[in-house]
Amino acid sequence: MNRAIIISKFFAAILAAAVGAASTDGCAKKQVADMNSTPKQNTAPRPADNTGKAGKYEKATFAAGCFWGVEASFRAVEGVVATSVGYTGGQLDNPTYKAVCTDKTGHAEAVEVTYDPNIVSYQELLAVFWKIHDPTTPNRQGPDVGTQYRSAILYHNPQQQALAQDSMKKLHKSAKFDKPIVTEIIPAQKFYKAEEYHQRYLEKQGKTSCSTTIH
Repeated sequence: MNRAIIISKFFAAILAAAVGAASTDGCAKKQVADMNSTPKQNTAPRPADNTGKAGKYEKATFAAGCFWGVEASFRAVEGVVATSVGYTGGQLDNPTYKAVCTDKTGHAEAVEVTYDPNIVSYQELLAVFWKIHDPTTPNRQGPDVGTQYRSAILYHNPQQQALAQDSMKKLHKSAKFDKPIVTEIIPAQKFYKAEEYHQRYLEKQGKTSCSTTIH
């Protein structure tokens, strides 16, 4: 066999083994996805990013684990007109995904939601937030482990703070969960938009949830 072909196959085998041995946490998987996936064109209808009319829309920010799935869930809500995934709550300015994955920057993966309060209320967004993740697991959502996956509601005004606190109290009283709710309710901090390939990632891949793709 040609020597060049043998060498090529040897290095291909090493690369395949390295990818197969990658960590199971969300950061490692998303790095593999970035290297190996080609975004698909999504032809399904989606909300328009109509953020140009000052005063009409409001913002809400949530952290609930892998921001791919969280963003997809909120984009499906009628009245949500725009979303961005990013990093917030940390000490490092202009963090990169690689830096956040070290679990040393203090940032959470979060989604900033722009919504029309005449169509969807903040209470309804809170209901979505509680539904799409487990708020009883500190710094973890499923296989994704680290402070970047913590559960948090980042309020933008006193009204959002009061509504968030009230919704958590009601959830406590409902006894829906056997373990205590560990969700943070804190003021919104500077939001750093994530790298472009993270934006609407599942939509670009033609997926509807993280369970059907690498995350």
